[in-house]
Amino acid sequence: MRARLVLFSIALGMSAGASAHHSFSVFNMQTEVSITGVVKEVQWTNPHIFVWVDVTGEDGKVVTWGLEGMSPNFLARRGWSRTTLEPGDEVTVSLRPLNSGEPGGMFISTTTPEGVVLTMGGGREGGGE
Repeated sequence: MRARLVLFSIALGMSAGASAHHSFSVFNMQTEVSITGVVKEVQWTNPHIFVWVDVTGEDGKVVTWGLEGMSPNFLARRGWSRTTLEPGDEVTVSLRPLNSGEPGGMFISTTTPEGVVLTMGGGREGGGE
C-alpha cells in the first residue's frame, strides 16, 4: 500500500509539472496589445523562442519588451528560421500582455516595414516578398 502511495505521489507531481509548462496563466488572453520598436535580440531556443524588442516611449526612454513565442521546431516547419527576425529589424508586434503589467507578453504576430506579417502560426501575409 505504501509503495502505491509513493508511486501515485510521484505520478501526480510529474503530471502537474507537465501541465504547468504550457500554462497561459501569466498572459492576459483577453487583451491584444501592439508595440513598435527595434529587435534587440532573438533567442532561437527550446522550448520557446524569445524576441526582445526595444520600444521608445513618448518620454524618450527605451523599454525592452520580452516576448515569448512558439518552439523553434514548430516555427521551422512553418517557414521560420533563426534569421527570420534579426537585431536591428524595425517591427510592429501584436501580443498578449503579461498580467503583471511588466513589458512583455506572448508573441502573436509581427509586421515588418515592408508590410510582411509573420505569425506565430507560421504564416506570411502581405507585401515585400
